Amino acid sequence: MSRGPSRAPLEQRIGEFGASRAPLVIWLVLVVLGAAALVCAMIPVGPERLGVTGSITVATAFAWGLAARTGGRPLVFGPLALCCGLAAVLSDHDLLLTGAAVGTAAVSAVLGVMITVPAAGLLAAARECVVALACAAIGAMAAVGFAPAIQKERFEYVGLGLAFAAAIVLVYRLGAGFHGLGRRGLIIVAIGGVVLAATLLYAELLRRYGSTGLVDELLGWVHWSREHLGAFPRPIAAVLGVPALAYGCHMRARRRQGWWVCAFGVAATAPAATALANPAVSVREAGL
Repeated sequence: MSRGPSRAPLEQRIGEFGASRAPLVIWLVLVVLGAAALVCAMIPVGPERLGVTGSITVATAFAWGLAARTGGRPLVFGPLALCCGLAAVLSDHDLLLTGAAVGTAAVSAVLGVMITVPAAGLLAAARECVVALACAAIGAMAAVGFAPAIQKERFEYVGLGLAFAAAIVLVYRLGAGFHGLGRRGLIIVAIGGVVLAATLLYAELLRRYGSTGLVDELLGWVHWSREHLGAFPRPIAAVLGVPALAYGCHMRARRRQGWWVCAFGVAATAPAATALANPAVSVREAGL
């Protein structure tokens, strides 16, 4: 995965599931069935428990897939995710349901980044961004399927924090540790860290201490975009997440250290995985 692509993208993406195709087929069936159940629950069509069943299915499949993709133990983490999901649902406790939801969102965000493959050109890099965000979108449906009791900003921050921490831990091994970064790699990672911190800090300061005039002007831009375009882009995804994911996939076609750039791709997949948690945003707007 770290060198130039010698196999088709699909073969690269699924290669870590092993020589046998049976685990891959089972995984794909679980994801499709879980996503279908969640869509039916959102319409709504079918039994009342269809949504939570789809959430548990997707959470289990994504934990299994992430472990398989990163060389872990899918037969350990898959059943563990299943047990955690069942325990949260059977307990019907808000704290456990919220924990299951934010955990599912974080796993989905990380899997969206890890499931990408090296991309030599612009179109290939754009394709990988679409794949990552599609994975996060399924995770967003699974997260709200647990019906968590959340405070929106806290849910988004915790989801992003967990996803970023997990991505760094996994990338440390996939990217050959810190010593292989090189000067350019260190500069890129430092810039990414500064942009991430500055974006989060600016958003929080604006929300808490921004002047009424400035906030009203910014909200005017948001309303204009929603009225004419149907949605407003998430700043952290547009400024950092998608560019980092696209450039990281391109960089991985030549060097393993491109994984370090891809780690900042969770700034795109994490907001996508928590997008449906905001009751003020419709499903259509979240998709756009």
